Amino acid sequence: MIELKDRWAGSLVGQCLGDALGFPVEGQPPEVCGPYVRDLLRAGRVVGRPPFPFGQYTDDSQLARELLQSVVARGGFDPADYAARIAAIFAERRIVGRGRATAEAAARLARGVPWDQAGTPAPAAGNGSAMRAGPVGLLCHDDPRRLIEVARVQGEITHTDPRCSAGAVAIAGAVALALRPGPVDPAAFCGQLAAWAGEVDATVAGALTALPGWLALPPDEAVAPIARAGRDLDDGWPGISPFVIGSVVWSLYAFLRAPDDPWAALCLAIEPGGDVDTTAAMTGAVAGARCGLGALPAALTARLTDQGTWGREALVALAEAAYAARERS
Repeated sequence: MIELKDRWAGSLVGQCLGDALGFPVEGQPPEVCGPYVRDLLRAGRVVGRPPFPFGQYTDDSQLARELLQSVVARGGFDPADYAARIAAIFAERRIVGRGRATAEAAARLARGVPWDQAGTPAPAAGNGSAMRAGPVGLLCHDDPRRLIEVARVQGEITHTDPRCSAGAVAIAGAVALALRPGPVDPAAFCGQLAAWAGEVDATVAGALTALPGWLALPPDEAVAPIARAGRDLDDGWPGISPFVIGSVVWSLYAFLRAPDDPWAALCLAIEPGGDVDTTAAMTGAVAGARCGLGALPAALTARLTDQGTWGREALVALAEAAYAARERS
C-alpha cells in the first residue's frame, strides 16, 4: 500500500515532471515528438528548451503549485487568494509559457477586476483551467460535491466557458479516482468522470463517455478522433491542440493505457505532438496520484526546477504541508 501522503507528493511532482518532459517539444508536430520520445526519452536521454535547462516546468505546474500554496496559507481553498496569486505570478513575470486566455484574465485581476468577473468568456475554451486542477482532486478526493464546486470555481477565475470548467472537473476527478486502491477499471473510471463533468457540460461528458471505445484503438488511430472531440473546425494545431476537450481526453487516454507505469503514460502523452507540456502535465498528475512519488524516475525528478527554485524537495514539502492542512480541516 502506498501512503496517501506519498500519492499527494507523487501527483504534484508527476505533474511537474510531465510538464518538463513535454516543454522542449511543445507545439511541435508528431514528426518531431514521436522521434523525441522514441530516440531520446525511451533511450534515457533528456534535453532542455533553450535558454532553460531540462527540468524547467511551465505555467501548467506553476499555477497548480500556486493553488496548493494558497491552500496551505489560507487553510483551505480561497478563490480570492488564489486569484491574487495568479495575478502576481504574471505581473511579476515569473510565469513560463503563458496561455492567452489566462494571461488576459491575469491582467484584469491585476487591474482590480474581482476574481469572479475576470475570467475570459466563451468561445475561449483552452485547457488553462484543467491543467492546474490536479490539486483539487487531492484536496477533495473524498467529497465529490466539493470537488466539482472547487474545480469549477478555480477554473472560472480565468475561463468562464463551461467546457473549461468541466475539463477541470475531469482532471480533478481523475486524480481523486487515482488515489483509490485497487485495479483501475477504465469503463467505470470514465463513467464516473462523465457523470461528474456532465453536471457542468454535456459535451465534455460525451467525450469522456466515448473514451473507453477510443482506448481500444492503438495510439496512432486514437489520436485523430480524440483531437476532434467536441469541435467542428480544425484550429491548425498539430497533434493535440490546447482545446480543452481533446487535451483532457488525450491525457486520460495516456494514463488509462498504462495506469501502473507512469513513464509509459508520460511518453504516450507526448508522442502525438501539439500542446504536449500540458497533456503530459495532466497525465503526470493522475499517474503520480495512482503510483506515488517512488514510482517516478528519481534521477529526473531531482532535476526539476522553476528558474532555480521549487525543485523536487520543495515540491514534496509543499504537497506534504497541503496534506497536513487537509487532515486538520
